Amino acid sequence: MKRSSKSRKSPIQLVRDTLKGKRGINTYVWMYCMLFVILVLVTIWLLQYVCLSNYYRSAKISSISQEANRIIQAYGTPEQGHTNRTIAYENSMCIVITDEDGNPLTSENNLGSYSRLYDDIENNYSMYIYKLKNELMKASDNCYTVTFENDELDAKEIIYCAKIYVDEAPEQAYLFIECTIEPIDSTVKIIREQLIFVTIILFELAVIISVFISTRVARPIAKLTKTARRFGEGDFNVKFEGQGYREAEQLAKVLNDAVNDVRKVSDLRKDLIGNVSHDLRTPLTMVKAYAEMIRDLSGDNPVKRNEHIQVIIDEADRLSNLVNNLLELSKLESGNMELDLKKFSIGEKIEDCMTRYQLVIEQNGYDMKFEPDEDREVTADPDKLDQVIYNFINNAINYTGDNKVIRIKQINTEKAVRIEVTDNGKGISKELLPKVFDRYYRDAKVKRDVVGTGLGLAICKEILKCHNFPFGVRSEEGKGSTFWFEIPCE
Repeated sequence: MKRSSKSRKSPIQLVRDTLKGKRGINTYVWMYCMLFVILVLVTIWLLQYVCLSNYYRSAKISSISQEANRIIQAYGTPEQGHTNRTIAYENSMCIVITDEDGNPLTSENNLGSYSRLYDDIENNYSMYIYKLKNELMKASDNCYTVTFENDELDAKEIIYCAKIYVDEAPEQAYLFIECTIEPIDSTVKIIREQLIFVTIILFELAVIISVFISTRVARPIAKLTKTARRFGEGDFNVKFEGQGYREAEQLAKVLNDAVNDVRKVSDLRKDLIGNVSHDLRTPLTMVKAYAEMIRDLSGDNPVKRNEHIQVIIDEADRLSNLVNNLLELSKLESGNMELDLKKFSIGEKIEDCMTRYQLVIEQNGYDMKFEPDEDREVTADPDKLDQVIYNFINNAINYTGDNKVIRIKQINTEKAVRIEVTDNGKGISKELLPKVFDRYYRDAKVKRDVVGTGLGLAICKEILKCHNFPFGVRSEEGKGSTFWFEIPCE
Protein backbone atom coordinates (compact mmCIF):
# COMPACT_ATOMS: atom_id res chain seq x y z
CA MET A 1 0.00 0.00 0.00
CA LYS A 2 1.42 3.37 -1.01
CA ARG A 3 1.60 6.16 1.49
CA SER A 4 -0.04 9.39 0.42
CA SER A 5 2.41 12.17 -0.38
CA LYS A 6 0.08 14.70 1.24
CA SER A 7 0.64 13.18 4.68
CA ARG A 8 4.36 13.98 4.59
CA LYS A 9 5.89 17.44 4.61
CA SER A 10 9.31 18.45 3.45
CA PRO A 11 11.73 20.08 5.91
CA ILE A 12 11.22 23.43 4.16
CA GLN A 13 7.46 23.16 4.62
CA LEU A 14 7.91 22.32 8.30
CA VAL A 15 10.12 25.38 8.75
CA ARG A 16 7.57 27.56 6.99
CA ASP A 17 4.77 26.18 9.18
CA THR A 18 6.85 26.93 12.26
CA LEU A 19 7.57 30.47 11.13
CA LYS A 20 3.87 31.05 10.47
CA GLY A 21 3.01 30.10 14.06
CA LYS A 22 3.30 32.21 17.17
CA ARG A 23 6.68 32.47 18.85
CA GLY A 24 7.10 30.96 22.28
CA ILE A 25 7.66 32.96 25.45
CA ASN A 26 11.27 31.76 25.62
CA THR A 27 11.90 33.23 22.16
CA TYR A 28 10.43 36.57 23.18
CA VAL A 29 12.43 36.68 26.41
CA TRP A 30 15.62 35.84 24.51
CA MET A 31 14.89 38.50 21.88
CA TYR A 32 14.21 41.18 24.52
CA CYS A 33 17.37 40.29 26.45
CA MET A 34 19.49 40.44 23.30
CA LEU A 35 17.86 43.71 22.25
CA PHE A 36 18.68 45.19 25.64
CA VAL A 37 22.32 44.08 25.38
CA ILE A 38 22.62 45.44 21.85
CA LEU A 39 21.23 48.80 22.99
CA VAL A 40 23.75 48.87 25.85
CA LEU A 41 26.63 48.09 23.49
CA VAL A 42 25.49 50.68 20.94
CA THR A 43 25.25 53.25 23.73
CA ILE A 44 28.79 52.44 24.92
CA TRP A 45 30.20 52.68 21.38
CA LEU A 46 28.43 55.99 20.77
CA LEU A 47 29.82 57.35 24.02
CA GLN A 48 33.34 56.25 23.08
CA TYR A 49 33.33 57.46 19.47
CA VAL A 50 31.10 60.51 19.67
CA CYS A 51 31.16 61.83 23.21
CA LEU A 52 34.64 60.82 24.42
CA SER A 53 36.36 64.02 23.29
CA ASN A 54 33.74 66.33 24.80
CA TYR A 55 33.66 64.40 28.06
CA TYR A 56 37.47 64.33 28.24
CA ARG A 57 37.59 68.08 27.60
CA SER A 58 35.13 68.98 30.38
CA ALA A 59 36.83 66.62 32.82
CA LYS A 60 40.27 68.01 31.92
CA ILE A 61 39.19 71.62 32.49
CA SER A 62 37.78 70.71 35.90
CA SER A 63 41.01 68.86 36.74
CA ILE A 64 43.16 71.86 35.70
CA SER A 65 41.24 74.11 38.09
CA GLN A 66 41.77 71.69 40.98
CA GLU A 67 45.50 71.27 40.23
CA ALA A 68 45.90 75.05 40.01
CA ASN A 69 44.54 75.38 43.54
CA ARG A 70 47.09 72.80 44.75
CA ILE A 71 49.93 74.74 43.10
CA ILE A 72 48.78 78.04 44.59
CA GLN A 73 48.51 76.51 48.08
CA ALA A 74 52.06 75.09 47.80
CA TYR A 75 53.57 78.32 46.44
CA GLY A 76 56.25 79.76 48.73
CA THR A 77 56.55 76.53 50.76
CA PRO A 78 59.38 73.94 50.74
CA GLU A 79 57.03 71.54 48.93
CA GLN A 80 56.55 73.91 45.99
CA GLY A 81 59.03 72.27 43.62
CA HIS A 82 57.95 68.71 44.41
CA THR A 83 54.25 69.61 44.03
CA ASN A 84 54.80 71.29 40.66
CA ARG A 85 56.88 68.42 39.28
CA THR A 86 54.32 65.82 40.45
CA ILE A 87 51.34 67.69 38.98
CA ALA A 88 53.13 68.32 35.66
CA TYR A 89 54.13 64.66 35.36
CA GLU A 90 50.77 63.16 36.32
CA ASN A 91 48.72 65.45 34.06
CA SER A 92 51.12 66.08 31.12
CA MET A 93 51.23 69.82 31.86
CA CYS A 94 53.59 72.73 31.42
CA ILE A 95 53.57 74.90 34.55
CA VAL A 96 55.12 78.41 34.64
CA ILE A 97 55.05 80.89 37.52
CA THR A 98 56.20 84.47 36.78
CA ASP A 99 56.58 87.67 38.73
CA GLU A 100 54.80 90.99 38.09
CA ASP A 101 57.12 91.81 35.16
CA GLY A 102 56.84 88.37 33.53
CA ASN A 103 60.16 86.99 34.73
CA PRO A 104 59.97 83.22 35.37
CA LEU A 105 60.20 82.23 39.00
CA THR A 106 59.79 78.48 38.38
CA SER A 107 58.69 76.17 35.60
CA GLU A 108 57.98 72.49 34.99
CA ASN A 109 57.42 71.20 31.46
CA ASN A 110 56.04 67.73 30.66
CA LEU A 111 54.87 68.63 27.11
CA GLY A 112 58.39 68.92 25.72
CA SER A 113 59.13 71.14 22.77
CA TYR A 114 55.46 71.17 21.77
CA SER A 115 54.62 73.56 24.64
CA ARG A 116 53.89 77.11 23.60
CA LEU A 117 54.62 78.47 27.08
CA TYR A 118 57.98 76.70 27.21
CA ASP A 119 58.77 77.94 23.71
CA ASP A 120 58.05 81.50 24.88
CA ILE A 121 60.42 81.02 27.81
CA GLU A 122 63.18 79.68 25.56
CA ASN A 123 62.75 82.67 23.24
CA ASN A 124 63.23 85.16 26.06
CA TYR A 125 59.52 85.65 26.79
CA SER A 126 57.64 86.74 23.77
CA MET A 127 54.64 88.94 23.94
CA TYR A 128 52.34 85.89 24.32
CA ILE A 129 52.71 85.63 28.09
CA TYR A 130 52.35 89.38 28.36
CA LYS A 131 49.06 89.21 26.42
CA LEU A 132 47.80 86.43 28.67
CA LYS A 133 48.63 88.53 31.73
CA ASN A 134 46.74 91.53 30.33
CA GLU A 135 43.65 89.33 29.63
CA LEU A 136 43.88 88.01 33.18
CA MET A 137 43.91 91.55 34.56
CA LYS A 138 40.74 92.32 32.61
CA ALA A 139 38.91 89.20 33.83
CA SER A 140 36.36 89.64 36.60
CA ASP A 141 37.58 86.47 38.29
CA ASN A 142 41.07 85.73 39.44
CA CYS A 143 41.54 83.29 36.56
CA TYR A 144 41.46 83.29 32.77
CA THR A 145 41.43 80.44 30.24
CA VAL A 146 42.09 80.31 26.51
CA THR A 147 41.91 77.35 24.11
CA PHE A 148 43.76 76.96 20.78
CA GLU A 149 44.74 74.37 18.20
CA ASN A 150 48.26 73.00 18.55
CA ASP A 151 49.22 72.07 15.00
CA GLU A 152 52.28 70.12 16.05
CA LEU A 153 50.31 67.95 18.50
CA ASP A 154 47.22 67.98 16.26
CA ALA A 155 45.08 68.54 19.34
CA LYS A 156 43.34 71.29 21.23
CA GLU A 157 45.13 72.85 24.19
CA ILE A 158 44.14 75.11 27.03
CA ILE A 159 46.15 77.68 28.94
CA TYR A 160 44.93 78.46 32.41
CA CYS A 161 46.03 81.75 34.01
CA ALA A 162 45.55 82.73 37.67
CA LYS A 163 46.84 85.27 40.18
CA ILE A 164 48.74 84.02 43.19
CA TYR A 165 48.11 85.84 46.46
CA VAL A 166 50.45 84.78 49.23
CA ASP A 167 50.86 86.85 52.38
CA GLU A 168 54.48 85.85 52.93
CA ALA A 169 55.52 86.52 49.29
CA PRO A 170 57.22 89.92 48.65
CA GLU A 171 55.37 90.54 45.36
CA GLN A 172 52.46 89.44 43.19
CA ALA A 173 52.95 86.20 41.18
CA TYR A 174 51.13 84.69 38.23
CA LEU A 175 50.44 81.05 37.36
CA PHE A 176 50.26 79.72 33.79
CA ILE A 177 49.26 76.10 33.07
CA GLU A 178 49.25 74.55 29.61
CA CYS A 179 47.89 71.09 28.75
CA THR A 180 45.94 69.26 26.07
CA ILE A 181 42.17 68.95 26.48
CA GLU A 182 41.71 66.05 24.04
CA PRO A 183 42.82 62.46 24.58
CA ILE A 184 45.97 61.62 22.71
CA ASP A 185 45.85 58.96 19.99
CA SER A 186 47.51 56.20 22.01
CA THR A 187 44.97 56.54 24.79
CA VAL A 188 42.04 56.48 22.37
CA LYS A 189 43.48 53.46 20.57
CA ILE A 190 43.90 51.51 23.82
CA ILE A 191 40.36 52.36 24.97
CA ARG A 192 38.82 51.34 21.66
CA GLU A 193 40.78 48.09 21.43
CA GLN A 194 39.66 47.27 24.94
CA LEU A 195 36.08 48.13 23.97
CA ILE A 196 36.17 45.55 21.16
CA PHE A 197 37.16 42.80 23.60
CA VAL A 198 34.52 43.99 26.10
CA THR A 199 31.88 43.90 23.37
CA ILE A 200 32.75 40.35 22.31
CA ILE A 201 32.81 39.05 25.89
CA LEU A 202 29.62 40.88 26.83
CA PHE A 203 27.78 39.63 23.73
CA GLU A 204 28.77 36.02 24.42
CA LEU A 205 27.71 36.33 28.05
CA ALA A 206 24.45 37.94 26.94
CA VAL A 207 23.64 35.01 24.65
CA ILE A 208 24.32 32.47 27.39
CA ILE A 209 22.45 34.37 30.11
CA SER A 210 19.48 35.24 27.87
CA VAL A 211 19.09 31.60 26.82
CA PHE A 212 19.23 30.53 30.47
CA ILE A 213 16.70 33.17 31.56
CA SER A 214 14.31 32.48 28.66
CA THR A 215 14.43 28.75 29.34
CA ARG A 216 13.85 29.26 33.05
CA VAL A 217 10.96 31.64 32.45
CA ALA A 218 9.32 29.42 29.83
CA ARG A 219 9.74 26.11 31.69
CA PRO A 220 6.86 26.64 34.21
CA ILE A 221 4.57 27.90 31.42
CA ALA A 222 5.42 24.90 29.24
CA LYS A 223 4.76 22.58 32.17
CA LEU A 224 1.41 24.26 32.86
CA THR A 225 0.52 24.01 29.17
CA LYS A 226 1.32 20.30 29.12
CA THR A 227 -0.85 19.75 32.19
CA ALA A 228 -3.63 21.90 30.70
CA ARG A 229 -3.57 19.77 27.55
CA ARG A 230 -4.15 16.65 29.66
CA PHE A 231 -6.93 18.47 31.49
CA GLY A 232 -8.50 19.48 28.18
CA GLU A 233 -8.49 15.83 27.13
CA GLY A 234 -10.67 14.99 30.12
CA ASP A 235 -8.17 14.06 32.83
CA PHE A 236 -9.63 15.77 35.92
CA ASN A 237 -7.00 14.29 38.25
CA VAL A 238 -4.23 16.57 37.01
CA LYS A 239 -2.43 18.96 39.34
CA PHE A 240 -0.94 22.19 38.03
CA GLU A 241 2.51 23.09 39.35
CA GLY A 242 3.99 26.53 38.72
CA GLN A 243 7.33 26.36 40.46
CA GLY A 244 9.83 29.00 39.39
CA TYR A 245 8.30 32.38 40.12
CA ARG A 246 5.32 33.93 41.86
CA GLU A 247 3.12 34.60 38.81
CA ALA A 248 3.41 30.97 37.66
CA GLU A 249 2.51 29.75 41.15
CA GLN A 250 -0.52 32.05 41.24
CA LEU A 251 -1.60 30.82 37.81
CA ALA A 252 -1.19 27.22 38.93
CA LYS A 253 -3.34 27.92 42.00
CA VAL A 254 -6.10 29.47 39.87
CA LEU A 255 -5.99 26.56 37.44
CA ASN A 256 -6.14 24.02 40.28
CA ASP A 257 -9.20 25.82 41.63
CA ALA A 258 -10.71 25.68 38.15
CA VAL A 259 -9.96 21.94 37.95
CA ASN A 260 -11.73 21.40 41.26
CA ASP A 261 -14.73 23.42 40.10
CA VAL A 262 -14.89 21.58 36.78
CA ARG A 263 -14.57 18.25 38.59
CA LYS A 264 -17.48 19.24 40.84
CA VAL A 265 -19.51 20.32 37.80
CA SER A 266 -18.69 17.04 36.07
CA ASP A 267 -19.71 15.03 39.12
CA LEU A 268 -22.84 17.15 39.46
CA ARG A 269 -23.63 16.64 35.78
CA LYS A 270 -23.38 12.88 36.21
CA ASP A 271 -25.60 13.04 39.28
CA LEU A 272 -27.98 15.34 37.43
CA ILE A 273 -28.29 12.99 34.49
CA GLY A 274 -28.74 10.01 36.79
CA ASN A 275 -31.32 11.72 39.00
CA VAL A 276 -33.24 13.35 36.16
CA SER A 277 -33.33 10.12 34.22
CA HIS A 278 -34.56 8.35 37.35
CA ASP A 279 -37.20 10.99 38.12
CA LEU A 280 -38.37 10.98 34.51
CA ARG A 281 -38.30 7.22 34.10
CA THR A 282 -40.53 6.47 37.10
CA PRO A 283 -43.53 8.66 36.15
CA LEU A 284 -43.18 7.79 32.46
CA THR A 285 -43.19 4.09 33.34
CA MET A 286 -46.24 4.64 35.52
CA VAL A 287 -48.05 6.59 32.79
CA LYS A 288 -47.33 3.91 30.22
CA ALA A 289 -48.28 1.05 32.57
CA TYR A 290 -51.59 2.58 33.61
CA ALA A 291 -52.41 3.59 30.05
CA GLU A 292 -51.91 -0.02 29.00
CA MET A 293 -54.07 -1.16 31.94
CA ILE A 294 -56.85 1.14 30.80
CA ARG A 295 -56.54 -0.20 27.27
CA ASP A 296 -56.38 -3.87 28.21
CA LEU A 297 -58.24 -4.24 31.53
CA SER A 298 -60.19 -1.30 32.92
CA GLY A 299 -61.44 0.40 29.80
CA ASP A 300 -64.97 -0.87 30.41
CA ASN A 301 -64.86 -0.50 34.21
CA PRO A 302 -65.59 3.15 35.09
CA VAL A 303 -64.30 2.88 38.69
CA LYS A 304 -61.01 1.21 37.81
CA ARG A 305 -60.62 3.39 34.77
CA ASN A 306 -60.99 6.57 36.84
CA GLU A 307 -58.44 5.32 39.39
CA HIS A 308 -55.95 4.55 36.65
CA ILE A 309 -56.57 7.86 34.93
CA GLN A 310 -55.98 9.67 38.24
CA VAL A 311 -52.61 7.95 38.61
CA ILE A 312 -51.69 9.09 35.10
CA ILE A 313 -52.74 12.64 35.98
CA ASP A 314 -50.69 12.59 39.23
CA GLU A 315 -47.59 11.31 37.43
CA ALA A 316 -48.04 13.92 34.71
CA ASP A 317 -48.21 16.58 37.43
CA ARG A 318 -44.92 15.26 38.82
CA LEU A 319 -43.34 15.55 35.38
CA SER A 320 -44.72 19.05 34.99
CA ASN A 321 -43.38 20.10 38.41
CA LEU A 322 -39.94 18.68 37.56
CA VAL A 323 -39.76 20.56 34.26
CA ASN A 324 -41.05 23.77 35.83
CA ASN A 325 -38.51 23.55 38.62
CA LEU A 326 -35.68 22.96 36.14
CA LEU A 327 -36.75 25.98 34.09
CA GLU A 328 -37.09 28.15 37.18
CA LEU A 329 -33.67 27.10 38.51
CA SER A 330 -32.03 27.77 35.14
CA LYS A 331 -33.63 31.20 35.04
CA LEU A 332 -32.44 31.99 38.55
CA GLU A 333 -28.89 30.83 37.85
CA SER A 334 -28.71 32.85 34.62
CA GLY A 335 -29.54 36.05 36.52
CA ASN A 336 -32.64 36.80 34.45
CA MET A 337 -35.04 36.65 37.38
CA GLU A 338 -36.43 40.06 38.35
CA LEU A 339 -37.51 40.55 41.96
CA ASP A 340 -40.71 42.34 42.90
CA LEU A 341 -39.62 43.84 46.23
CA LYS A 342 -42.35 44.80 48.68
CA LYS A 343 -42.80 45.46 52.39
CA PHE A 344 -44.87 42.88 54.28
CA SER A 345 -45.30 41.26 57.67
CA ILE A 346 -43.01 38.25 58.06
CA GLY A 347 -45.22 36.77 60.79
CA GLU A 348 -48.31 36.88 58.60
CA LYS A 349 -46.38 35.36 55.71
CA ILE A 350 -45.32 32.33 57.79
CA GLU A 351 -48.81 31.93 59.24
CA ASP A 352 -50.18 31.90 55.70
CA CYS A 353 -47.70 29.18 54.74
CA MET A 354 -48.71 27.10 57.76
CA THR A 355 -52.35 26.98 56.63
CA ARG A 356 -51.34 24.89 53.63
CA TYR A 357 -50.13 22.09 55.89
CA GLN A 358 -53.23 21.68 58.06
CA LEU A 359 -54.34 18.64 56.09
CA VAL A 360 -50.84 17.08 56.29
CA ILE A 361 -50.75 17.70 60.04
CA GLU A 362 -54.20 16.18 60.61
CA GLN A 363 -53.83 13.13 58.33
CA ASN A 364 -50.19 12.18 59.01
CA GLY A 365 -49.83 13.26 62.62
CA TYR A 366 -47.06 15.84 62.19
CA ASP A 367 -46.23 18.04 65.19
CA MET A 368 -45.62 21.24 63.26
CA LYS A 369 -45.64 24.60 65.08
CA PHE A 370 -44.62 28.17 64.38
CA GLU A 371 -42.81 30.01 67.19
CA PRO A 372 -43.07 33.71 66.35
CA ASP A 373 -41.16 36.65 67.74
CA GLU A 374 -42.34 40.27 67.73
CA ASP A 375 -43.81 40.94 64.31
CA ARG A 376 -41.69 42.96 61.89
CA GLU A 377 -42.05 44.29 58.39
CA VAL A 378 -39.39 43.14 55.94
CA THR A 379 -38.56 43.98 52.32
CA ALA A 380 -38.38 41.12 49.82
CA ASP A 381 -40.21 39.48 46.94
CA PRO A 382 -43.16 37.93 48.85
CA ASP A 383 -43.82 35.19 46.27
CA LYS A 384 -40.18 34.11 46.13
CA LEU A 385 -39.81 34.21 49.91
CA ASP A 386 -43.00 32.16 50.20
CA GLN A 387 -41.35 29.60 47.91
CA VAL A 388 -38.25 29.45 50.15
CA ILE A 389 -40.31 28.89 53.31
CA TYR A 390 -42.46 26.31 51.54
CA ASN A 391 -39.40 24.36 50.29
CA PHE A 392 -37.70 24.46 53.71
CA ILE A 393 -40.85 23.03 55.35
CA ASN A 394 -41.24 20.39 52.62
CA ASN A 395 -37.62 19.38 53.15
CA ALA A 396 -38.27 19.05 56.90
CA ILE A 397 -41.32 16.87 56.21
CA ASN A 398 -39.29 14.63 53.89
CA TYR A 399 -36.45 14.08 56.36
CA THR A 400 -38.04 14.37 59.79
CA GLY A 401 -37.82 11.46 62.19
CA ASP A 402 -40.47 9.08 63.49
CA ASN A 403 -41.64 11.69 66.03
CA LYS A 404 -42.49 14.00 63.10
CA VAL A 405 -41.63 17.12 65.07
CA ILE A 406 -41.05 20.26 63.00
CA ARG A 407 -40.50 23.78 64.36
CA ILE A 408 -40.56 27.02 62.43
CA LYS A 409 -38.98 29.86 64.42
CA GLN A 410 -38.82 33.62 63.96
CA ILE A 411 -35.83 35.12 65.82
CA ASN A 412 -35.48 38.90 65.79
CA THR A 413 -32.02 40.45 66.13
CA GLU A 414 -30.95 44.07 66.10
CA LYS A 415 -30.10 44.02 62.38
CA ALA A 416 -32.12 41.16 60.91
CA VAL A 417 -35.01 38.71 61.18
CA ARG A 418 -33.85 35.10 61.25
CA ILE A 419 -36.15 32.29 60.09
CA GLU A 420 -35.29 28.72 61.12
CA VAL A 421 -36.96 25.42 60.11
CA THR A 422 -35.90 22.49 62.32
CA ASP A 423 -36.64 18.77 61.96
CA ASN A 424 -35.74 15.84 64.24
CA GLY A 425 -34.46 13.53 61.51
CA LYS A 426 -31.20 11.62 61.19
CA GLY A 427 -29.15 14.76 60.55
CA ILE A 428 -26.37 15.42 58.03
CA SER A 429 -22.68 14.62 58.44
CA LYS A 430 -20.22 17.54 58.47
CA GLU A 431 -18.54 16.56 55.20
CA LEU A 432 -21.90 16.57 53.40
CA LEU A 433 -23.22 19.89 54.74
CA PRO A 434 -21.62 22.02 51.96
CA LYS A 435 -23.43 19.93 49.31
CA VAL A 436 -27.01 20.01 50.57
CA PHE A 437 -27.91 23.09 48.50
CA ASP A 438 -26.58 21.56 45.25
CA ARG A 439 -29.16 20.61 42.68
CA TYR A 440 -30.13 16.93 42.76
CA TYR A 441 -27.85 16.23 45.68
CA ARG A 442 -29.25 13.51 47.96
CA ASP A 443 -27.68 11.66 50.83
CA ALA A 444 -27.62 8.00 49.84
CA LYS A 445 -27.89 6.96 53.50
CA VAL A 446 -31.21 8.76 54.00
CA LYS A 447 -34.46 7.53 52.55
CA ARG A 448 -37.11 10.17 52.11
CA ASP A 449 -40.72 9.69 53.08
CA VAL A 450 -41.97 11.93 50.27
CA VAL A 451 -40.64 11.94 46.74
CA GLY A 452 -39.78 15.37 45.30
CA THR A 453 -37.96 16.82 42.32
CA GLY A 454 -34.66 17.21 44.18
CA LEU A 455 -34.41 20.90 43.19
CA GLY A 456 -36.13 22.60 46.12
CA LEU A 457 -33.04 23.56 48.15
CA ALA A 458 -31.13 24.57 44.99
CA ILE A 459 -33.99 26.92 44.10
CA CYS A 460 -33.97 28.30 47.66
CA LYS A 461 -30.25 28.99 47.40
CA GLU A 462 -30.62 30.94 44.15
CA ILE A 463 -33.60 32.95 45.42
CA LEU A 464 -31.75 33.91 48.62
CA LYS A 465 -28.62 34.78 46.63
CA CYS A 466 -30.71 37.07 44.41
CA HIS A 467 -31.94 38.83 47.56
CA ASN A 468 -28.40 38.90 49.08
CA PHE A 469 -29.84 37.19 52.18
CA PRO A 470 -27.49 35.09 54.34
CA PHE A 471 -28.52 31.44 54.60
CA GLY A 472 -27.20 28.10 55.70
CA VAL A 473 -27.74 24.86 57.55
CA ARG A 474 -26.53 23.37 60.79
CA SER A 475 -26.93 19.73 61.62
CA GLU A 476 -25.75 16.99 63.92
CA GLU A 477 -26.10 13.33 63.09
CA GLY A 478 -28.91 11.74 65.09
CA LYS A 479 -30.33 15.09 66.25
CA GLY A 480 -31.89 16.58 63.13
CA SER A 481 -31.13 19.62 60.98
CA THR A 482 -31.95 23.32 60.98
CA PHE A 483 -32.18 25.32 57.75
CA TRP A 484 -32.14 29.09 58.18
CA PHE A 485 -31.99 32.42 56.38
CA GLU A 486 -31.86 36.05 57.52
CA ILE A 487 -33.69 39.11 56.22
CA PRO A 488 -31.73 42.30 56.97
CA CYS A 489 -33.76 45.10 58.55
CA GLU A 490 -33.62 48.55 57.01
